[in-house]
Amino acid sequence: MKMSAKEFLTCDKKQITLLGMSGAGKTTLANKLSQKKWFHYSGDYRIGTQYLSEHILDNIKQQAMDVPFLKDLLVSDSIYICNNITVDNLTPISSYMGKIGNPELGGLALKTFKNRQLLHLQAEIAAMKDVPKFIKKAQNIYGYNHFINDAGGSVCELNDPEVLNLLAQHTLIIYIKTSEDQEQLLFERAQQDPKPLYYRADFLDDNLKAFMDEFHYRCTEQIPPNEFVSWIFPKLFHARLPRYQAIADQYGYTVDASAVAQVKNEDEFIKLIAQTLDHDS
Repeated sequence: MKMSAKEFLTCDKKQITLLGMSGAGKTTLANKLSQKKWFHYSGDYRIGTQYLSEHILDNIKQQAMDVPFLKDLLVSDSIYICNNITVDNLTPISSYMGKIGNPELGGLALKTFKNRQLLHLQAEIAAMKDVPKFIKKAQNIYGYNHFINDAGGSVCELNDPEVLNLLAQHTLIIYIKTSEDQEQLLFERAQQDPKPLYYRADFLDDNLKAFMDEFHYRCTEQIPPNEFVSWIFPKLFHARLPRYQAIADQYGYTVDASAVAQVKNEDEFIKLIAQTLDHDS
């Protein structure tokens, strides 16, 4: 939705979607808002607890069945396995998505990896389509006037106009744009601790081929999983930037991540958004 700063400030029910790369500060910002006033909807949390939960558990159980001690306990129903996903702990989702490459190094076969990528895509679309429903739930059941949609970093990759139109219809879309210094920090993190990520199918195919050609791998089973993730991350980052910006230009607004990082509380957050709307009006 588009609105003026005055309309935003006087609105008694503020509904906002935060967009940006993982690490841009979306969740940190959402956590600075009053938990008594703002309903924090995490797209990734919804994905993990609703749409991928069974897949995640099945994968864990399959791994456990390879351990004789755990296998006996599982088969006899002596133990059970459950997810412990929270807004701040999304590790089970990352573990399920996995990384393509050498199975001896924890990598996934290409077919399995692509299937999980597709499941994540479908889950993220569904999670974003749930936003209007949760806005109503937050108001009618829990009594929250304000709603913050902490969207996953790959929302810009969905290629689903219906999702973007829905988010724009029900929320104020704010894109948190990283600075060059923050970009470098994210690149360093990707080198030190490569995380599983979602890739558009054509982007993955093109870059997987380029990586294998550059390093002379004949098949994906030879690829060191972390090496590929570290190599592709800067390319993914720069491929996503124009996608985020296009969404912000058409449907919402852009704020600098450096300004977001300075926000300490709800009042400063409201002031920052109002200034952004006033500047773009």
